[in-house]
Amino acid sequence: MKHREKDIRDDEIRVIGEDTGKGQRLSVRIVLTVIGAVAAIAFLWWAIADHRKPEEPPVEPDEPGLFEPSTPPVEPPVVKMPLAKAVDIGKGFIEMADTTVNDIPMRLYLPHRVSLSLHLGPIDRDDDGILFCAQAADIRADNGGIVGAFVLDGEPKAWGLSKRGYCAIIDGVVTVGVADNSPLFEEATEKGGCFFRQFPLVDNGQLVENEQKGKSVRRALCERNGEVFTVETLSVESFHDFAQALVDLGIDNAIYLVGANAYGWATDADGQRHEFGDPNPKADRKKWRNINYLVMREAD
Repeated sequence: MKHREKDIRDDEIRVIGEDTGKGQRLSVRIVLTVIGAVAAIAFLWWAIADHRKPEEPPVEPDEPGLFEPSTPPVEPPVVKMPLAKAVDIGKGFIEMADTTVNDIPMRLYLPHRVSLSLHLGPIDRDDDGILFCAQAADIRADNGGIVGAFVLDGEPKAWGLSKRGYCAIIDGVVTVGVADNSPLFEEATEKGGCFFRQFPLVDNGQLVENEQKGKSVRRALCERNGEVFTVETLSVESFHDFAQALVDLGIDNAIYLVGANAYGWATDADGQRHEFGDPNPKADRKKWRNINYLVMREAD
């Protein structure tokens, strides 16, 4: 087979084979391009495999930051607290127990040998007969009026359904629940009882969502297995996270109590008073006429 030299250019490679009438040519440029691409891929693989930045080692626990404690705080395990009636020393007092649920530190105020009632107006801080008090119903920021229905010793002080949660205290029986309309309002009026409305948090063991945003110290009046007590967060929390923690604590029903820096106190078995909140908030004192409290005194 004869090949004509004039048919071969400098930038071509002649593939010799069976003569089909056409020469099979492969461009040198294509070959060089393929070789270059393979070389680039090989170099990239080598760079990633052998020259990548090593991962930073984890921070050792014994190397704290300048403003961090030397060791992280040990959070107590999640436990279901004993019911209030499990302890009886022959007098009224408030047992305080701390626990953590879902990484939320909380304080439980468990009452012993007490009776509950409502109080309207500024609280007397010199009244040693009060074993526990916490602000109950909200008051309006514009005019200081009570938000929602409120009955004090049988006398209605406010009307309206702005919040579905309620607490009724009638003939010494405390009921915590959630309802649009409750006959306990009328019953409290007829029998000289007490009644107030607040945000619902837990209804028959189920979380109740609220539209309020933001985080704050939260408080709640809770009922579990027939026992009534209060819970306070020791950190600022959202409504949702607080309500979920109450559900996980085994609470059956719960309504909100005024949180943030609202003032109150609890008296322990040794007669020592433990205050929370701010006793002198920067607010218009003219609106304090409707400030109200859930109050616990020693039962007769």
